[in-house]
Amino acid sequence: MLNKFNYKFLGTILVLLFVKNGISQDSLYYSSAFNQSGPDLKTELYNIIKGHVQFPYTASSTDVWDILKETDKDKTNPNNVILFYSNRSVNAAQEYNNRAGWSREHVWAKSRGDFGTSEGAGTDVHHLRACDVSVNSTRNNRNFDDCKSCIDVIDNGFKTGSRRDASLWTFEPPDNYKGDVARMIFYMTVRYEGVGGEPDLELTNTLLAKTDKSPLHSVTQTLLKWSLEDTVSVEERLRNEIIYKDYQKNRNPFIDYPELAEYLYGDSIGYVWKPEIVLSVEQKKKALFTIYPNPTKGQVTIEGEFTSLTVFNNAGQVLGLQANERTSLEGYPNGSYFFQITDNKGFTSVIKIYKEE
Repeated sequence: MLNKFNYKFLGTILVLLFVKNGISQDSLYYSSAFNQSGPDLKTELYNIIKGHVQFPYTASSTDVWDILKETDKDKTNPNNVILFYSNRSVNAAQEYNNRAGWSREHVWAKSRGDFGTSEGAGTDVHHLRACDVSVNSTRNNRNFDDCKSCIDVIDNGFKTGSRRDASLWTFEPPDNYKGDVARMIFYMTVRYEGVGGEPDLELTNTLLAKTDKSPLHSVTQTLLKWSLEDTVSVEERLRNEIIYKDYQKNRNPFIDYPELAEYLYGDSIGYVWKPEIVLSVEQKKKALFTIYPNPTKGQVTIEGEFTSLTVFNNAGQVLGLQANERTSLEGYPNGSYFFQITDNKGFTSVIKIYKEE
C-alpha cells in the first residue's frame, strides 16, 4: 500500500508543478465550507460548485465528445482515449461509429433520476467517461457493489478487471477505478439538489431494480470503502483541473478533499470539517491527526500518535526535518508542503500545509 501511495503522491507533486492556479489554490476555492458540518457543509459545497458552464451532449460546437477527448486522453498517445472500466486505449476519432468505436458512460446512470442526456446532470463531464460500447451496455444502470457471484466483463476478447454479479443487479469496476467511481457518485449527490428543475440525487444502501428510476444510487457503504481503498490518482487530479480550467469551471470536492465523503456519508457525520484534520484509511477511525496552524508562518504542531513523518516540498523533495510533534518550516520559502504521516497500525495519510508570512 505504501508503494501505491508514494507513486500517487509523487505524481500529484508533478501535477502541482504544471498547474499555476488550480490545485495550489483549492483552499481558497473551498474556504466558505471550512468549519461546516452535516447539511450545512453539503449546502455550502453545493453553493461552491453549482452553476457550472454547461455543454451539449452532441453538437457542432464543443460538446461532450470533444471534452472527453481531452479529459480522458491517453497521455502516451494523444490521438487516443483511455476507456473507463477497461484500461484500454482506442482511437479518439472513433465516436461510437456504429458500435465499433467508443461511447460515453454516465457513471451516475442517467436512468437513476431519469435525466437522460439533457444539459446539466446529463452532460456533466465530472461523471462522464469514455467507455467501450459493449462494456457500457453491460454496466447499464447496475448498482455499484462488490459482486458475490462474479462474471468477468469482457472488452473485445480481453478481461477488463470489471465484474458483474450473476444474480444481483450489481457492477464492480477494476480496483484502480473503484475510488474514481465513488468520488464521481459523491460529487453528483452534492452538485444536484433538486433546485431549478434539476434532479435531487442521493445515495442509498438498498439495491435498486433495473426499472427503478428513483434519483438514487447505491451502495453507500461500498462506495465509502472503495474511496478509502483506491486513493486519488494523478489522472483524477489532472482531469479535475482540465474540467475546472478549460470547460465547466467547477471542481469535484471529493478529489481535492477525499475525506469529505466521511464527513457527509461516513463515520464522521456531524463532525466539523477542517481541512487540517486527516482521516485514516481505516473506516472506524476519525481525525487520527490534527495539524495546526494551517496556513502556518513556520511552526507546525501535530496532535495524534504516529510512528513516522516525512515532509515533502512541492517539487517532491524530502526535507530533513525532525519527525516529532512540533515541526518547523522556518527558513523554508512560502508555498505548499506535504506531510506524510504513518500511525502505529501502518496506515498512512497525507496533508497539504501552506506556509505564508
